[in-house]
Amino acid sequence: MLADAVARALVQSAHAVDTARTGEEADHALVCGEYELVILDVGLPRMSGFDVLKRLRARRCAVPVIVVTVRDALADRVHGLDLGADDYLTKPFHLSELEARIRALIRRAHAGASSELVHGRVTLDMGGRRLFCDQQPVDLSARELAVLELLLLRESRVVTKQQIRDHLYGWDDTSSSNGVEVFVYRLRRKLEPLGVDIRTVRGMGYLIEKPHAA
Repeated sequence: MLADAVARALVQSAHAVDTARTGEEADHALVCGEYELVILDVGLPRMSGFDVLKRLRARRCAVPVIVVTVRDALADRVHGLDLGADDYLTKPFHLSELEARIRALIRRAHAGASSELVHGRVTLDMGGRRLFCDQQPVDLSARELAVLELLLLRESRVVTKQQIRDHLYGWDDTSSSNGVEVFVYRLRRKLEPLGVDIRTVRGMGYLIEKPHAA
């Protein structure tokens, strides 16, 4: 029930979410897929969350991990952090706190400590899920914001269509082959007048280059 509630909340915030029901399923997903962040419950059946985390770090995978557990003893928190957890959250918790910790870890992994991504005249508020140009709001859909966020987090690096698709859709979502192209097309129409150029790198994907200094 908690996993489903968390997944629904994150999907509403324009995250793509995959949910594993057992430790074995989680371990398999982490072997086969790439993720920006993992929320890992300690009390998973078949393989504990601590064992999943240990195997993950043994593969030298540096994906940020938030460990979630009812265990609030100091020894358990220390054990989780020593195994390689980036954050530790004790149940019960507020979804707003979890989402704030998710944003903080993603910022730390990609863009440092700021909660804003600035590109020329535009500013993306990652916490408020809003885009502004010259301090005026710009109307974007949740998925348009998600695509823009990914491109800005990886500014000057090519983002493949598959990476965008993974960022937008979970296991249970269906996406057409031209879904990514549609979102990029819509973004271009809205952002080009604001000085944001989304380049197509033929055969690879898309990128936003750093703005030229004035």
